[in-house]
Amino acid sequence: MLPYGRQSISEEDIAQVAAILRGDWLTTGPTVAAFEKAIGDLAGGHRAVSVTSGTAALHTAYATLGLGPGDEVVSTPMTFVATTSTASILGAKVVFADIDEETGLIDPAAVEPLVTERTKVVAAVDYAGQAAEYDVLQPLADAVGAVTLGDAAHSIGGGYRGRPVGDLADITAFSFFPTKNMTTGEGGAVVFKDAALAQRAHEFHFIGLVRDADRFQIEGEGPWHQEVHEFGLNYRLTDIACALGLAQLQRLETFKRRRAEITARYNAAFAEVDGVRTPVQRPDTDPVWHLYPLRIRDGRRREIFERMRADGIGVQVNYMPVYWHPVYANAGYRRGLCPVAEAYYAEELSLPLFPDLTDDQVDRVIESVIKALR
Repeated sequence: MLPYGRQSISEEDIAQVAAILRGDWLTTGPTVAAFEKAIGDLAGGHRAVSVTSGTAALHTAYATLGLGPGDEVVSTPMTFVATTSTASILGAKVVFADIDEETGLIDPAAVEPLVTERTKVVAAVDYAGQAAEYDVLQPLADAVGAVTLGDAAHSIGGGYRGRPVGDLADITAFSFFPTKNMTTGEGGAVVFKDAALAQRAHEFHFIGLVRDADRFQIEGEGPWHQEVHEFGLNYRLTDIACALGLAQLQRLETFKRRRAEITARYNAAFAEVDGVRTPVQRPDTDPVWHLYPLRIRDGRRREIFERMRADGIGVQVNYMPVYWHPVYANAGYRRGLCPVAEAYYAEELSLPLFPDLTDDQVDRVIESVIKALR
């Protein structure tokens, strides 16, 4: 089965990880600091905190903001559940805004009437690798004292109107799962424009430990002393994972170019094919195509999915609207809430897209789509 996504691991990646295994630091060492600096530099020069997954990055972001009962998060249903579940688990209410019919990105016009004095976060998702319209979303958040959060699990290395992903929202969360644009195995990072929030996030992901003597509330202990002021979790990423991440960062531009080549090849092949619709790229974005979301018309998405899977092509669907999940349905969310997102979901089919996909394999995918449509 040809997968829809997979990691690309080189001999240099393996060598850098092996060097850590032969060294003194497996975790909480200098490679973690080097990786965090590299991510921060890529994201516009802001501080990055590495964590154990993209989900941990989102949880850390919300927890750092003190999100809780009485707060609301305005977000998109066209995403993996972690974008909102990590807010829900803290007790916040999620308010879903519909999406742009062409791109699958959250629609600022749908966000605007949902933002109130209870809104603490406007959480966008860079769906398929295109950055959301943060320049429109930011004033909506600012008007009520909220912050913007960019779920950039799909878009590291991309940009919007000349600015890099990571410099667009107040807080940006990355994922380094193997199918993403680069990997640390499991892993993620969260980037903050606010230095104080970044420090709070660092302590949260480090079990809440405070090691700054100027802030100690207990006096007279020895040089071993550390103390906890707020509860945190162990979300620390290891030096092993960060070594892989540093090696992957060196190839991120190569990954980006290859993803663009494959996307262009698909676009050209399907441009005149009846019954499908190719992804739309806004002219002001510099995407890193994480997904190729082909739209299958005329109610045939499941049929085409099953035919292609039977043909050995590992297509996927990204995503069922978040509020359709029973955990949200049981909380009172109803279908029909975001009709554009539901219509998009009914047509979406993700074709294989990863850097090591060969031209011959791309042709095989194209042939499978066309054959399945007959």
